[in-house]
Amino acid sequence: MQMKSVLNKKSINFLEKYLNNASPTGYESSGQEIWMDYLKPYVDTFITDSYGTAVGIINPDAPFKVVIEGHADEISWYVNYITPEGLIYVIRNGGSDHQIAASKRVNIHTKKGIVKGVFGWPAIHTRIATKEESPKLDNIFIDVGCETKDEVEALGVHVGCVITYPDAFMILNKNKFVCRALDNRMGGFMIAEVARLLKENKKTLPFGLYITNSVQEEIGLRGAEMITHTIQPNLAIITDVCHDTTTPMIDKKKEGETKCGAGPVITYAPAVQNNVRELILEVAEKNKIPFQRLASSRATGTDTDAFAYSNGGVPSALISLALRYMHTTVEMVHKDDVENVIKLIYNSLLEIDPNKSFSYFK
Repeated sequence: MQMKSVLNKKSINFLEKYLNNASPTGYESSGQEIWMDYLKPYVDTFITDSYGTAVGIINPDAPFKVVIEGHADEISWYVNYITPEGLIYVIRNGGSDHQIAASKRVNIHTKKGIVKGVFGWPAIHTRIATKEESPKLDNIFIDVGCETKDEVEALGVHVGCVITYPDAFMILNKNKFVCRALDNRMGGFMIAEVARLLKENKKTLPFGLYITNSVQEEIGLRGAEMITHTIQPNLAIITDVCHDTTTPMIDKKKEGETKCGAGPVITYAPAVQNNVRELILEVAEKNKIPFQRLASSRATGTDTDAFAYSNGGVPSALISLALRYMHTTVEMVHKDDVENVIKLIYNSLLEIDPNKSFSYFK
């Protein structure tokens, strides 16, 4: 099927609302509610689990089950220690980068609401004098404008409060989506758009489709590990992000060459089942969808690993979105790539025949 643009104004409004909402690892519920509310017209039912993974289902009674999956969480920080002077030291919740923290504004999430703060940082001439020349995990701290620990605690801040950045969605040069947490709420957005297209184009699938938005990927694929045992799928297509390795300070000899704007990235790795990957490649070629290839040594580092190695082995594949500046507040993807990932997943689903074996051996 040839499709032109698949995104519309409603899609972009949903994307902006979804991205701007904080969804740190372990606290994904508000983002999941936004996601499920958007997805509701396009699915038959939902299931959720006790840690917050959400699954929209089309044809829930079908015996053959196909998953399309992204993850819902974003990296963040935890309050770890409050000094007598009212300064806050932190630990990571996921792969947060200490080097970008200095001078960033933050939201501290408390039962009393959001408490605003900043990662304070001394002036360059004082840092040189003390030899503190770069941010490190043990020297970054948050200032909420208080002078004592008691003042901080009176605001509702305590050890264990989660901290996120408030940086919001924007579009650069008409075709670059920029925000924190494109890794990987963009995945949740893309699979929701696949469900929308199936409904709007009145497509009937000969299997059950489980549109899965997993939690806690950023700390070890935990949500996917849990939900795959609940769903027990027969096949899974995972979407996540990978690096745009054409940007500075990335070694292409090590990371391979993948680029924003050059199409979806199809992965080769032990967890990627050859027959599923080849089906996706054939679909890309048939529908003239541009694509790139990426090789992953051992693990993919994505929820693909969790699905592939569950339930005695689930044939799985990974379609990635090339992204610039991963784990920063200015993650960037190309609009064309987003649309082409949606098209590739959509058209791949239309080619899946539950009566055809995806066994490794023919």
